Amino acid sequence: MSTPSAATSHNVAALLPKLYEDDPDLRYMGLADLTALLTSGGPNLLAHDYHVSAKTVDGLLATLKDSNGEVQNMAIKCLGPFVNKVATDQVLCPMIDKISTLPVGESLDSSIPALALRSIVVNLPRPAPGVPRSKAVNEAYLAISRALVPRLVGYNVIPPVQKNLPKPPKGMLQVDIETGSDSNAIDVLTEVARCYGPMLQDAEVNALIKISLDVMEQERTSGVLKKKAVTAISCLAPFLSDNALVQFTGRIVELLTREGLTKNKQKLYITLIGSAVKAVPSKFGKYLPKMTPFILSALSQDEIDSDLALLEETEERDPESDEVREAALIALENFLTACPDDMRICTRECIEVMVRFIKYDPNLADDSGDDEMEEEDDVYDPDEDFEEEAGGDDEDDSSWKVRRCAAKVAHVLILTRSNGDLLEDGTLYSKVAPALIARFKEREETVRLEVLGALALLVRITGGNAFQSSVSDSDSASMTPPQTRKRKASDASMFGTRTATQPPTATAARSSLETLSPEIVRGVSSLLKGQPLPTKQASISLIKDLAVSLHGRLTDYLSSTVLPVVDAANSTGSASAGSHGATTNTLRIEALLFLGAVAEAHSSQDLQPYLQKIVPTLASAVKEKYTKVAVEALHAVQAYINALTPPRSTAPGPSDRNHIELLFNAIEGRINASDADTEVRRLAVGALGMLLGSTSSTSLLSVPNKTAGFNLLITRLKNELTRLSSVRAIESVAILARSPDDFPAGWVSNVCLELGAQLRKSSRTLRGSSLKAMQTLAQNPASQASINSKTITAILPLLLPLMQEGDLHLLGPALVVLETFVKKDAKAVVTADFVSSYGQMLMATISGTNLDALLSLTRAVGHSGRAKPVMAHLLLEISLKASPDLVGKVIGNLLVSGGTTVNVKLADFVNELSGKRDDVKKCLALSVLGEATLQMGAQSSLKPQVFMGHFNEKSDKVRIAAAVALGRAGAGNIPAYLPTILGAMGSPGANQYLLLHSVREVVQQDNTESQIIPYAETLWNNLLAASQADDNRAIGAECVGRLAVIDPKTYLPQLQAFMKDRNAVVRGMVISALRFTFADTDELYDEYLRPVIIGMLQTMLSEENLENRRLALSTLNSAALNKPHLILPQLHQLLPLVMKETVIKPQLIREVQMGPFKHQVDDGLDTRKSAYETLYALLDRAFHLFDVGALYDRVVAGLGDDHDISIISTLMLMRLIRLAPNETAARLDAIVVPFRTVLNNKPKENAVKQEIERMHEESRDVVRASMELAKIWPEESNDANRPWGVYWDWVKKDFANLIKQAEDEAREKER
Repeated sequence: MSTPSAATSHNVAALLPKLYEDDPDLRYMGLADLTALLTSGGPNLLAHDYHVSAKTVDGLLATLKDSNGEVQNMAIKCLGPFVNKVATDQVLCPMIDKISTLPVGESLDSSIPALALRSIVVNLPRPAPGVPRSKAVNEAYLAISRALVPRLVGYNVIPPVQKNLPKPPKGMLQVDIETGSDSNAIDVLTEVARCYGPMLQDAEVNALIKISLDVMEQERTSGVLKKKAVTAISCLAPFLSDNALVQFTGRIVELLTREGLTKNKQKLYITLIGSAVKAVPSKFGKYLPKMTPFILSALSQDEIDSDLALLEETEERDPESDEVREAALIALENFLTACPDDMRICTRECIEVMVRFIKYDPNLADDSGDDEMEEEDDVYDPDEDFEEEAGGDDEDDSSWKVRRCAAKVAHVLILTRSNGDLLEDGTLYSKVAPALIARFKEREETVRLEVLGALALLVRITGGNAFQSSVSDSDSASMTPPQTRKRKASDASMFGTRTATQPPTATAARSSLETLSPEIVRGVSSLLKGQPLPTKQASISLIKDLAVSLHGRLTDYLSSTVLPVVDAANSTGSASAGSHGATTNTLRIEALLFLGAVAEAHSSQDLQPYLQKIVPTLASAVKEKYTKVAVEALHAVQAYINALTPPRSTAPGPSDRNHIELLFNAIEGRINASDADTEVRRLAVGALGMLLGSTSSTSLLSVPNKTAGFNLLITRLKNELTRLSSVRAIESVAILARSPDDFPAGWVSNVCLELGAQLRKSSRTLRGSSLKAMQTLAQNPASQASINSKTITAILPLLLPLMQEGDLHLLGPALVVLETFVKKDAKAVVTADFVSSYGQMLMATISGTNLDALLSLTRAVGHSGRAKPVMAHLLLEISLKASPDLVGKVIGNLLVSGGTTVNVKLADFVNELSGKRDDVKKCLALSVLGEATLQMGAQSSLKPQVFMGHFNEKSDKVRIAAAVALGRAGAGNIPAYLPTILGAMGSPGANQYLLLHSVREVVQQDNTESQIIPYAETLWNNLLAASQADDNRAIGAECVGRLAVIDPKTYLPQLQAFMKDRNAVVRGMVISALRFTFADTDELYDEYLRPVIIGMLQTMLSEENLENRRLALSTLNSAALNKPHLILPQLHQLLPLVMKETVIKPQLIREVQMGPFKHQVDDGLDTRKSAYETLYALLDRAFHLFDVGALYDRVVAGLGDDHDISIISTLMLMRLIRLAPNETAARLDAIVVPFRTVLNNKPKENAVKQEIERMHEESRDVVRASMELAKIWPEESNDANRPWGVYWDWVKKDFANLIKQAEDEAREKER
């Protein structure tokens, strides 16, 4: 039957007779048609037709009692769309009552009513986190509350409004308790809790938990039903009130302390505790001290001794004892995972339990008569066979489950307690690690894998690799203009060199790991011989983590590990290990990861004995058709290229050349292969770039192969799929090149032209990378020699548009390239088009490193002797249109560097200051004179009065321009200017604000420290006096901070003393000043900061003044970004103070009357925002110091805070997905409410453009984070019974455009 386009109740009525047909096939088809009709019909299809609704209910009840099972199943399926089309009070409640009282018998299975009710519950509208409850949701809950809950428990939990109603019949669960049957009613109760838990009233929650506990206590009920009751209670537990929770825990304690408690009941109640704690850790944490003794009691040595005594008497073991221990260990694992802080008081007992049961095997003879023997037993002997003593092959033995759970407890202990306490005090290495190593001899595969996984986690955390940041978070990170000015020796990149990887900092934990490493290596070496595939893979993973964490300290053990791993990397076939997830390919991937880690951490000399085996293996793996294997092989190849070439290989030999040639052939073949995956080809191109660059000025690669490689790079640069990776490969070559002979003739010019062509592409990432590669080629003397005038002339038209587009990301590198070209051939560069583009560029706002690059280019043009047309264009066309400050700096630099060639003199601008000139011309002249004097230094004849004479001008712009110009001029000739400035500052009624601007320009210039020192004391006193005024505070603080940078020995102690000043204004100025001591100082300055920094930060963060606390957080943020090594050792003292500032403080929220409207103003918002910014800055650098649970609480709270805080919290969440995956998975449902709130925000009709853009940005970030979460946790995202699954389904439907936009942006980055 075709479904009508506009279904009505008449269409439904026409189908009902089919439900009573004699033929079951016709009844089935009638139900199928009815289901399709109800699904396609509108929400009010039957809402106003009671007669048809009632007849439909009768028909569905009849089919539920049908003798044909398929008809019954279709009737259950039909209930879902039906309940959403009828009136709730008139139809739904009676239908629930009728279904629940269907008489069961031969034709009606006892589970049918419950299945039907479950279908009704899961299909009714339900509440969603963060979404206002609609009328339909409220009506659905009322139906559940009035009709279904009483039918489950057997009485009216909420007294009905209407009096004198008959009592409900015996509840479905009561019947199950009395008969011991399982009608699946407990499943209905579970669904009620999952779907309507937030709406259930306290009385209903208590009644449902009570009936579930009755199910668990009743002897007649089956074990399966009892387990379902545990699940039901776990679903209800989050909705218990505080009083009800007290009663619930008391009831559990009572049940566990009853006399005659059987093992089965004990296991059940322990399982219930563990499940409840896992469901609501925030509520159960404070009750754990009362609950934990019951768990530890079940795991005591006395219980083991009692079982052994019973075994000696009866010669039979009680299997339920091991089941109790398994349940207790699972509960203990849940306790440690969910409430690590509350479980700290039980740390010693938990470790003892883990050590006791990780070796628990009652089937083996217990010869350990004393502690000495126990210690000997715990030492792993690699020559000892896996446990095969008598009884070890008992098929009924379940003790391995106990050992597996103990290993999981060890894993959780390592995961939750390795952030400074158990790791650094040596407990994990003195107690936990030896117990794990001793179990390498474990005969059960699943237990062995847990043991290896736990130990690998400990090794990774010790090496600082458990939370490693991605090095490719931003492919364009290197696309920045010249680095920020620092008061330290230049660290400019040296072409032809490579940065060596620094070994990790020595710690107590790493020393302990190094001590244990021989035992670990011996154990792993034994496991690599003839063990099942999952064990081999886990063993290789462990030894790989060990190699990374110890960074080269495995040299003595390479002989016993490398060759077995090479054999694993050469494995063939398609073997798999079922549920363990290990396959031949995953084994090969792990082996390749280990080989790469070995190459990165060990010297080329240490690798030499094994290269004959390793290199052919890598070459073979590169050709592998399975993409993931080839990808890891290429990563490993790059590590070996690095190891076999200078500077790491100081004296490459003939064998090294053979290895390099072999790797080159493999890479070249993979690039040219027609069946190569795009990802593999891109990686191969990158590896080729590294190989060509690393072999520069060596004979490791033959000339024909080198030429072929360079030509191949140009070919791939022209291909759309590999052009981005080719650009980055070319940059690698350019960085590592040492001589012009490293490049084939004409190659550099051709590449520059191709890179220039990429600047016209739409991909911003590609344009940035291309420009960076071109900059490297232009700056490296080895490649610069090959760039001739013809090439420059061809590239120039491609670079000039970048000066006009206003893209500051690309402007800095473009200016650097142009400067290099000007120095090489100014005639080819300084054309009419260049002059026009140069002038157009000045119409934008340029500052920071881009301004430094601009002025450097300007000086290069001046020195080239071709500055005249540029100067003329600036004076005639640009000077009065652009910012006077910017144009003045440019003209001043051009004036000094161009000398007589510019046909303009300094006196011309002095004349501009006289007379009644307009303000713009005066500002321009002052800027030019200040910049020119800065460049000329003592050679300038200008006096301070030239500038100070304009301090009394009417225009604020002129006065500020005069002050800045005075400062820049003074920085060029401090003896002539600074005394005058100081004298003016000491005079009464002086223009303190203007003079502070001048001082700032003086103290922030490079190479002025030694000249300032003689005036430092007078300057310091003047600054402190001038900074008291509100208008002067910010700029005064900067001047004070920069003066403290110049003379730290004198002024840092004074800053520390002023931190305790009674005046909050003085304290605030000092706090701001300290921020400037972090950014522009070198390692020598750290020695002055180190003794005082923590104390000063603590004092700041404890400030009473709210604004000062905000400034203190900004200062800590600056320290975290610029001097993390100074604060990380004592950061645990500062973090609580920062976390406290992220909490909304109601006392800081006030109501403001604005016309007829009242608005709330949060005075603590700026401080709270600064606190979140500080946490974000610390996240990657000091994650191991955070209490992850508390941090996540603040992140989730921040997601629902003000716009700026929400953005920061979303960025932190994206970091935490990688840093704390387990905690993130546990918080998925908690994230739903703030995410929904953000996405549901709609701009008002009168919203301005900025507000609309801000809301769109916030929504876009939330969608991106949701996509990432859904990608990593697909099962949870597709679970319709979880709030997160419902939310993600909603996002996919309602925000498909934002999802598509995010996907397109991600694809664009890879192009």
